[in-house]
Amino acid sequence: ERAKRAPAVIIAGAGERGHAAKRVLSEYGISSAVFANSGMTGVVKDGVLTVREAVRRFPGAVILVSVREGSGEFRAHVEGILEEERLRGGNPGAQDMEIFVLNDMDEEFRRISEPIFYRDFHEKLLELGEISRHLKPADREEDTGGPEAPSVPIPEEPSQAETPLVFADNGVQARTLTPSSPEGYVVTGDVYINNRSDKSFDADMFDGSFAARLSEEEGPKVLIVHTHGSEAYTMPPGQEYEATSESRTTDCDFNVVRVGGEIAAVLEEAGIEVLHDTALHDYPEYSGAYGRSLTAAEKAMEEHPSISLVLDVHRDAISDADGSPYKVVSGVAGVNAAQMSFIIGTDGGGLEHPDWQENLKLAAALQQRLLEDYPTLMRPISVRNSRYNQHVSPGALLVEMGAAGNSLDEALLSARLLGEALAETFLRPSQADDGSK
Repeated sequence: ERAKRAPAVIIAGAGERGHAAKRVLSEYGISSAVFANSGMTGVVKDGVLTVREAVRRFPGAVILVSVREGSGEFRAHVEGILEEERLRGGNPGAQDMEIFVLNDMDEEFRRISEPIFYRDFHEKLLELGEISRHLKPADREEDTGGPEAPSVPIPEEPSQAETPLVFADNGVQARTLTPSSPEGYVVTGDVYINNRSDKSFDADMFDGSFAARLSEEEGPKVLIVHTHGSEAYTMPPGQEYEATSESRTTDCDFNVVRVGGEIAAVLEEAGIEVLHDTALHDYPEYSGAYGRSLTAAEKAMEEHPSISLVLDVHRDAISDADGSPYKVVSGVAGVNAAQMSFIIGTDGGGLEHPDWQENLKLAAALQQRLLEDYPTLMRPISVRNSRYNQHVSPGALLVEMGAAGNSLDEALLSARLLGEALAETFLRPSQADDGSK
């Protein structure tokens, strides 16, 4: 009965071990979901929900604690959450939930590709109450090139923590866009760059370093703007907004301003102060939006010299050969996140922008960090002749958060992941940066 539930297992700990456990469980046809323990770390790492939210949404599931270090503290924390839920009432399924800790399998997780590991892990699963006793490894399906479909339905149930994401189907065709060949791209690490500008560069310029750094001055460090703030998404039935034009709305609960707010919330939670410009620079007149957003950015940076990073948050619009829109997705923790893409401007169009390469190096470093955890989350970086106001800072980026065909929840999930990656990049720089930032 447990194996039929969705999910049967909650994997509490969204690191390498947690995702490895999810892969093994799937081989035996057992549904699972990876969730982060944000109650201890302060920031959701890879999951959509905290452990407490997962307990409330999936009562009766087995809780698998899969951290590499500190498993005793982690288990005690999860047990405390479970006991609080039992005492709170209203969640009878919490009474039957069990906790199992992977605290003796570090070597096996490092050698996940070895067949013996899978057999050993199956033995461990038997200790969970024999939930896999009658199951055989699921038949492997061929990759059809389609999207990474969600494996865990998220019930529409409110959360007391961050905004719940329910991922209701909006009926739009989904695709996962990834390069099939390095031909035509500049490739550095896992990052593909599509150079559509008149400027030249090669992979040798990318070593993980970049000029942008967080200011030590008091005040906001990040400015989030929306040149095309009315850009919106395709909502599921019953969640529609009042459109001002096709896939656009001035209702900031449904357009990219809402997505920018999600990025800001994650950065603030990590201790990085954000100034969020919520003005709709593309309404009522679309023409001249970049001039208006530039004025706003320059004014904000003059008033707040502490601003180091400027993020212009958009969404793309993509259609197939017949003109039908589709959405771009990446499977994350059993649900769909909107694929993202960085657009980097240059001085190829004749406008002054001498340091555009620094913006590109930052985008490449950030994209590499994201791809290490989410291999299909990012579409190739696009480099173009227009400068997109990125001359204001070596830490200026334009990011497309999905496309018009995506749902808002898919974009919000990606916003959380992007915010986490930004915080990690600037608060915990990689060794490649060598402290130069």
